Amino acid sequence: MAWNEPGGGSSGDKDPWGNRKNDGPPDLDEAFKKLRNNLTQLFGQGGNSGKGGGSGVLGGLNKTIFSLLLVAAILIYVVLGVYTVDQQERGVVLRFGKKIESIVLPGLHWNPPLIDRVLIENVTRVRSRPHDSEMITEDENIVKVKMTVQYVIDNVIDYKLNVRDPDKSLFQATESALRHVVGSMELSRILTEGRAVLAQDVKARIQSYMNDYGTGIRVTTVNIDETAPPDAVRAAFDDVIKAREDEVRLRNEADAYANQIVPEARGEAQRLLEQASGYKESVIAQSRGEAERFNKVYAEYALAPSVTKSRMYIDTIESVMSNSTKVMIDVDGGNNLLYLPLDKIMQQRQEDSSSNGATRSNQSGSGDFDSSRNTRRDRR
Repeated sequence: MAWNEPGGGSSGDKDPWGNRKNDGPPDLDEAFKKLRNNLTQLFGQGGNSGKGGGSGVLGGLNKTIFSLLLVAAILIYVVLGVYTVDQQERGVVLRFGKKIESIVLPGLHWNPPLIDRVLIENVTRVRSRPHDSEMITEDENIVKVKMTVQYVIDNVIDYKLNVRDPDKSLFQATESALRHVVGSMELSRILTEGRAVLAQDVKARIQSYMNDYGTGIRVTTVNIDETAPPDAVRAAFDDVIKAREDEVRLRNEADAYANQIVPEARGEAQRLLEQASGYKESVIAQSRGEAERFNKVYAEYALAPSVTKSRMYIDTIESVMSNSTKVMIDVDGGNNLLYLPLDKIMQQRQEDSSSNGATRSNQSGSGDFDSSRNTRRDRR
């Protein structure tokens, strides 16, 4: 039953604040005191509800602490959003997961935490990735290639956002490019002078793949560290290489010997030709001189045959006796005397020795010419 309805019993004469109707208006101080006690109990200060002045001080203190906590939280939020980008780094900002087109440059920056996410990456450091693989060449041989790929980040946005794992994509692109290039070359060229061409072709193909994938990677250098046959057959390949080296060495030695012996043979042939020509000229000149002398003698003989015949006999005897070391003297009575002129003999020997030396030199030239002529006859 409501408080203002008749028949309400003992409580029918009271108002909502617990006062009787005939007692006058409600006590506002008492109502505010009850409200304050309820609030202090709500904030955990129920033990001091009986002290009106103390509760007012505590309420002000609570407001101050709350304000300080709020300010501290704001300062912490601001401090957490401050970050620094080094000179070698660039950053990408994601706001609620969506990228912002502008790139964060070096310097001091601030972004609201929990709203923006900053992805920072070093774009100047040269990174290296080794690669080792075995593959088949164009002539169906197996070759082992060890190489190193050096690269830098050219576009930080593409590197961080376009591909999930750019380094793994680089590894797969390197494997594909290397197999494509090696498969179009022969083994001997890969092991020798084709390594530089191999590195250039692999670099160009890897960069093409990276541009197609949009990884933001720029390949700077591809170094071919080693190109060798597989370990199982390396000994046989080493033997083949040694045989090729021996072939080149022997060929060079043969060329050097040919370059040495051919000029000597040509010089010897030229010398023999000149000696033959000299011998020919001397024989012709001597024959002509003898023929001319014979003609002159014949002309004198025709004028005075007896005198010329005696003169020729005397000259012949003189030439014969001048070369003899023994002199026979005809003595009347039949007892011939042998005379040995020792001084003449010694003088003649000296003259003969000097003349024999010149004769041997001339005969050696003519003998060489005769021997070469006989050799040519035998060959014919």
